[in-house]
Amino acid sequence: MTKNWVERLETSIGKEKVSLSESDLFRHSQDESSHLPIEPDVVVFPEEKEDIVEILQVANEYEIPVTPYGAGSGLDGQAIPVQKGISMSFERMKEIISFSPENLTVTVQPGITRLELNKEINRSGLSFPIDPGADASIGGMVATNASGTTAVRYGSMKDQVVCLEVILADGRIIRTGSEVKKSSSGYHLSSLFVGSEGTLGIISEITLKLHGIPEHTIAARCTFDTPKECAEAAHSILMSGIPVMRMELVDASSIKQVNVYGDYHFPEAHSLFLEFAGSRASAEEEATIVQGLIQDMGGENWERASGSKDRAELWRARHELAYAFRHKKGMSVIGSDVCVPLSKLSDLVVYARTLIDESNLLGGVFGHVGDGNFHTILVYPSDDQALANKAESINDKLVLKALDVGGTCTGEHGVGLGKMKYQELEHGAALEVMRSFKRLLDPEGRLNPGKIFGWD
Repeated sequence: MTKNWVERLETSIGKEKVSLSESDLFRHSQDESSHLPIEPDVVVFPEEKEDIVEILQVANEYEIPVTPYGAGSGLDGQAIPVQKGISMSFERMKEIISFSPENLTVTVQPGITRLELNKEINRSGLSFPIDPGADASIGGMVATNASGTTAVRYGSMKDQVVCLEVILADGRIIRTGSEVKKSSSGYHLSSLFVGSEGTLGIISEITLKLHGIPEHTIAARCTFDTPKECAEAAHSILMSGIPVMRMELVDASSIKQVNVYGDYHFPEAHSLFLEFAGSRASAEEEATIVQGLIQDMGGENWERASGSKDRAELWRARHELAYAFRHKKGMSVIGSDVCVPLSKLSDLVVYARTLIDESNLLGGVFGHVGDGNFHTILVYPSDDQALANKAESINDKLVLKALDVGGTCTGEHGVGLGKMKYQELEHGAALEVMRSFKRLLDPEGRLNPGKIFGWD
């Protein structure tokens, strides 16, 4: 039976866009998460929206599930085809469809990555500022409502999407708005599809807001005796009204791990990383004011840098953190990300660090504390199920604590497979409303089944 619908796909979109190779099946069986890989039956590589429509027609005719796949950099299993079927890879849909510098917008296909996009638009003095760390695809970033280190100033993907073109499960093509930066006309459909993880439709075009590249950027780093003091300092800086570009917390255990990994000599203390950007005068003034605030709050080891190479060096401990934990052979890595009200951030950071310390597992606490979002990372031997269970228990306790104080189970990684179990507790009756949208737009459960709330 599989042969019949694969042949139909080859006829519909061309043999060169359909792959059964072992390497392609393996590559599209996983992402960067700790969830078990599952190989699809076939990988397809659409090159235009008409290909997507054809693929969905075959999927409907033969009742085959379809799982979108971007760059594979997701951290909670969104791209894993849990019911096999078709993995729809967007690596051949990387075009910039239109670029309008005068309107500060760009329209792209979903497969282009954020670095590829910025390489093209930076020469015009503009940038797309959302930075999740990995060179993720724009489509994947929309699908998970990604954010990252610049969220304290620019928010998440939902704040940068102007309009989407979406192909629904039945092949209908819709646009979720116009190309203006705001509208009060009708339901705000863009927000419905941003963060839907490919469960409601296939995103085929994305129109984004762009921003001018700041004239001057200053990076800074300082240390505190406790993670609580770090988080409280971040909160005080925000309360002062200073529009920082980035604000990151990295705990002492993470700094130590980075030093071991790269043979560095960063101060092994709880650290706050900052970045200020704007005109030269404003960036300098903001950095000076924050330095004074940090000193008043007991911060130490203040360093700053303005050249691009010096800034990268100062931020190295933050940028290499994940690799420092993940490089160990024979070890598995599991992480979590929660987001809480800013007033609760310091308590939750301390709670997370305490859980890790009590477990005796190698682990760190870090994150984008400027918007209340932080992460944990835990490492354990791959063959030790008891320690794996302990690591999972830490994540459970942290999420439940975050929900208890009015937070969310995920600030930017998305629901995927790992956070489905918390959806009813977090959303209550609203979860059934979400299911109703799923039933309306994908009544057969064809699109990325088994994700978000497990309904199919």
